[in-house]
Amino acid sequence: QVHLVESGGGLVQAGGSLRLSCAASGRTLSRAVVGWFRQTPGQEREFVAAIYWSGAGTSYANSLKGRFTISKDNAKNTVYLQMNNLNSEDTAVYYCATSARIPAGVVHSHGWYDYWGQGTQVTVSS
Repeated sequence: QVHLVESGGGLVQAGGSLRLSCAASGRTLSRAVVGWFRQTPGQEREFVAAIYWSGAGTSYANSLKGRFTISKDNAKNTVYLQMNNLNSEDTAVYYCATSARIPAGVVHSHGWYDYWGQGTQVTVSS
């Protein structure tokens, strides 16, 4: 069992920045992928970024490249999502998720992830 806890969400003005954290505990998934997704009411969960616990491989939604950066601290079992130049379209609940069974090429698909955090709200005011 893996337990994920997100933090760092809040209210920010357009153009501002936030850094989200995803702290993992429980069973270590040494070959796991950790992904960030976001969701707004009535919409499907949207892929944001993903990173491998081992190595340095990352993946981003094309529309967010250059503004969002995913990183990790293996010693702290924590994955971060740095979000810059935020706009109102970034308002959503942000979730982190992990799985050890995701084939390469489908890290953007939320159906492959086994464990999810509770989410953290990000609200961008214009």
